[in-house]
Amino acid sequence: QVQVVESGGGVVQPGGSLRLSCAASGTIFDIYDMRWYRQAPGKQRELVAAISNGGSTTYTDSVKGRFTISRDSAKNTVYLQMDSLRPEDTAVYYCNIDLVVGQIIAPYTSTWGQGTQVTVSS
Repeated sequence: QVQVVESGGGVVQPGGSLRLSCAASGTIFDIYDMRWYRQAPGKQRELVAAISNGGSTTYTDSVKGRFTISRDSAKNTVYLQMDSLRPEDTAVYYCNIDLVVGQIIAPYTSTWGQGTQVTVSS
């Protein structure tokens, strides 16, 4: 059994910062790409940032220069540092990880966390 759990959400004023964490636990053979998505009320879920197992990163245009994705492979954890937050960043943020469950190589499964609320408001 594998669990993916996000933490670090909360309420912050415009211009403030938050750091989200997402940890995968259980019997995991390997982890490939790790991603952060977000979904605002009434909108579709969108990809915010992604990081490969080699460390390559991509960002959606609206967060470039403000958000930073990173990973600690030893801890099976991905982070999202969010600076200069804006009201339009308000959403539920979800972690998505491509991982291989078990003790031998096998096709990966794309696993989601339960989400963490980020609210940017004065």
